Amino acid sequence: MLDKTDSKDNPNLPWVEKYRPKKLEDLISHVDIINTIERFVAEERLPHLLFYGPPGTGKTSTILAVAKQIYSPKEFNSMVLELNASDDRGIGIVRNQILSFASTRTIFKSGFKIVILDEADAMTRDAQNALRRVIEKFTENTRFCIICNYLSKIIPALQSRCTRFRFGPLSTDQMVPRLEHVIAQEGIKVTEDGMKAVVTLATGDMRKSLNILQSASMAYEEVTEDNVYTCVGHPLRRDIENIVNWVLNESFTSAYNNISHLKVAKGLALQDILTEVHQYVHLVDLPIHVRVHLLEKLADIEYRLASGTSEKIQLSSMIAAFQTARDLLVSQAK
Repeated sequence: MLDKTDSKDNPNLPWVEKYRPKKLEDLISHVDIINTIERFVAEERLPHLLFYGPPGTGKTSTILAVAKQIYSPKEFNSMVLELNASDDRGIGIVRNQILSFASTRTIFKSGFKIVILDEADAMTRDAQNALRRVIEKFTENTRFCIICNYLSKIIPALQSRCTRFRFGPLSTDQMVPRLEHVIAQEGIKVTEDGMKAVVTLATGDMRKSLNILQSASMAYEEVTEDNVYTCVGHPLRRDIENIVNWVLNESFTSAYNNISHLKVAKGLALQDILTEVHQYVHLVDLPIHVRVHLLEKLADIEYRLASGTSEKIQLSSMIAAFQTARDLLVSQAK
């Protein structure tokens, strides 16, 4: 676990940074990947790396932990170049900053430098093509670590020059112990259903889970399920149950008015309601042709919402889809 002094020395740091792993053994997931990279480091045979996968799964933390393990704090700044999506990373940066950093050797230090390109899928194709030659030319004294969310946005020529590792979403078993450690360090009250809500909403993203936990703990004295959902503006499970009950059992006008009042009272977005209702449809025991009809309609509504259409009209469309499904059920029963 992390050193307890971290949380006391930096009281104003966001928990995401305060509890970022400092060493490879602090990382809580992807054991196979960590073991492989530790072997590379121990044998001083680190290849060029390509980390890809969804956000908050430990990609940046892993390479920073590797760099901190290889270099002392004094050497770190001179031996590691980190460029993020917020930096300009067009072809000019590749030809100037990256090229000059990679091409210079360190006189008094042995080993290689590390260039970390975070959010590399935001780099232009021209920049990626220029980087291809730089990687090839300066392999002797520089190692590159390319980090991205979408592998398809990295050109094949760069992919072939790197050893690829996929960082998948974290499981509940991996996230809960780290969250419990943070809770113990910060001395906050979290109920069992509150913890479950944090993990559920994070969907395998450790960064998101810590941000939700910190927000809920600052807004409320106790982190409960209701408080977590309210804090992030997400519909509660009982709200979704009520919505599905209204659209299936009440008249169109009554269902529309009830959902509209709920949306205004709790500040809910139709997109979030739609996502939760979609999951609920999978749990309800419906005939397959009714479920297929519903899912097709919900997919169309989501597409139209993403295109910027009116929420009121799409809400009507969602209710209409369920009421049509109800009619299908009634006709089948006869």
